[in-house]
Amino acid sequence: MTNVFLGIGGNLGDRRATMRRAVAEIRAVVEDVRVSSLYETAAWGVTDQPSFLNAVVRGRTELKALELLEAMQAIENQLGRVRTQHWGPRAIDIDILLYGSDVIDVPRLKVPHPYMAQRGFVLRPLADLAAGLTLPDGSLVGELLTTIDQDDLRQVEGLGWAD
Repeated sequence: MTNVFLGIGGNLGDRRATMRRAVAEIRAVVEDVRVSSLYETAAWGVTDQPSFLNAVVRGRTELKALELLEAMQAIENQLGRVRTQHWGPRAIDIDILLYGSDVIDVPRLKVPHPYMAQRGFVLRPLADLAAGLTLPDGSLVGELLTTIDQDDLRQVEGLGWAD
C-alpha cells in the first residue's frame, strides 16, 4: 500500500456537493481516507473566474501511480469535468500531490505536484492532515506554508465536512 495525497478543487456549479461527491468516489478507489478542512480561494493562474473550493484527501492505495491518475480522471469525467482551458474554470479537479515518497516525471504525471509548494490552497489543507510531512526534496509542509501568502484563503468548513 502506498500513502497518497490528492488535491481536490472546483469552481463551477454546486461546488460543495461536487466536492462531497468527489470524496465519496475517491473512497471507492482509495482506502483509509481522511479529508482536510474545506477552503475557498481566488482562482490561481487564470484569475478572471469564480473562486474555488479546495481540500486535500489522504489515503492509501495499491494502485500504481498511473493507474491512480486514470482512476482520478475517470472520477473527474463522471462529475462533469470538461478540459477547455488550462487553469480555467472546472467543476472538479483532482491532482495527485504525493505518491508515497516517489518522484515521478513522465509526460502524463509529475509528482510531487510541480506547483504545490507555491499554492496556499494546497499547502494549508495538506498541513491540516500532515504539517510535519517531509516532502521528497527534504522540505517540511508546515515550513513551506509559512513562506507563502495565505491572505485570500478562507476556511469554509472544518474537518469532517466530507463524512
